[in-house]
Amino acid sequence: MNWLYVVGIIVFLLGLMVSIALHELGHMLPAKLFGVRVTQYMVGFGSTAWSRRKGETEYGIKWIPLGGYVRMIGMLPPRPGDDPGKLRSTATGPWQGLIESARDAAQEEVRPGDEDRVFYRKKWWQKVIIMSGGPAMNFVLAFIFFSILLVGIGLPAYVPVVSPETNTCVIPMTEQRAECKATDRPTPAAQAGMKAGDRMVTFNGKEIGSWQDAVALIRSHGAGPVQLGIVRDGKPMTLDVTLIAQDRPSVDDPEKIDKNVGFLGVLPTEEMQQQSMGQVVGYMGELTARVAGSLLNLPEKMVGVWHAAFSGEERDPEGPVGVVGAGRMGGEILASDLSTEKKIAIFVNLLAGFNLAIGMFNLIPLLPLDGGHIAGGLWEGIKRAWAKVLRRPAPAYVDIAKVLPLTYAIAIVMMIMAGLLVYADLVNPLTLTN
Repeated sequence: MNWLYVVGIIVFLLGLMVSIALHELGHMLPAKLFGVRVTQYMVGFGSTAWSRRKGETEYGIKWIPLGGYVRMIGMLPPRPGDDPGKLRSTATGPWQGLIESARDAAQEEVRPGDEDRVFYRKKWWQKVIIMSGGPAMNFVLAFIFFSILLVGIGLPAYVPVVSPETNTCVIPMTEQRAECKATDRPTPAAQAGMKAGDRMVTFNGKEIGSWQDAVALIRSHGAGPVQLGIVRDGKPMTLDVTLIAQDRPSVDDPEKIDKNVGFLGVLPTEEMQQQSMGQVVGYMGELTARVAGSLLNLPEKMVGVWHAAFSGEERDPEGPVGVVGAGRMGGEILASDLSTEKKIAIFVNLLAGFNLAIGMFNLIPLLPLDGGHIAGGLWEGIKRAWAKVLRRPAPAYVDIAKVLPLTYAIAIVMMIMAGLLVYADLVNPLTLTN
């Protein structure tokens, strides 16, 4: 196995661990700020690899890098009429037993003097901030990564500079080949003496600002003579070129054909073009909308993953990918023949996309996700505001323990989904060529 492939997997997992650590930090910092007692801050799952206690909190790293957690006391309120400092035995009945067991587990760490340091007794808006802190940290990380990508590195874009891969002959569209034959006629660009590295700047006096400008001007002109302004080795030049008419794939829809459009016969060069901070916002907003759409279609997407895993169907490039698959992609990126700049760009984009997806996924208003606790806090705020308007006594704390049976069902579904993704990522992974 290529050692760069292994390094790529390790680097991605380290980036993922840092993202998880900061996600949990987003929960812990406001929790401590609002006086909630935090007993554990852990990155990873499974047995503990390392831990150290500082004050009342144990900080540690676990062996399985697939998540993390912050343990806060009193996540669930006591049953009506209970003394917050006392426990009651579990009630009978399978579903009620689950509720009471979870409720008692949430109370077991409450010490004398901690009555006002439990999570459930905090103001509704404090609960929302605490539980929103994790996803918010992921969004901040995604924005930082996207800023590094777009502003620092740039996005790949075609520019009107003649590529070294440009053919000097006209190859019919019906022939799937890249090499010229002796019977092929030269392209208008070759006849005019254009060379690799020539930058097209004007077309019959009209400025060319992008490759798209060049394509539109050339195709709309049709066959005939034109004056093409270029810059070669820093010096401006004008070439007399006679375009020919050709059938070419449509720019808007490559499966369609544009008939008898102007043809010059050059390929563009791909360059990394740096963007503005405003474009970062637009880029992230567009991706956020796409991720939201993917989450809405997640059940359908998972059916596709099932077929890919057990029927050998091709993986959907827009479908979900797990940690194993993303780690393999990280290895593939580093082991590829791409330039260092492009490797870094793709890697940063992968980490940015993962943080955006994790943040969005955690906002789904269902337990055990952060969004379930956020929804509980917002509902409590609405109830208290309504009681205030009606001049009624403040209602009891929202008891999210009542939806724990649904929570366990969702947790089981999530575990099955995670297992399916791991299996699919092993037997039929997404790759850079998908």
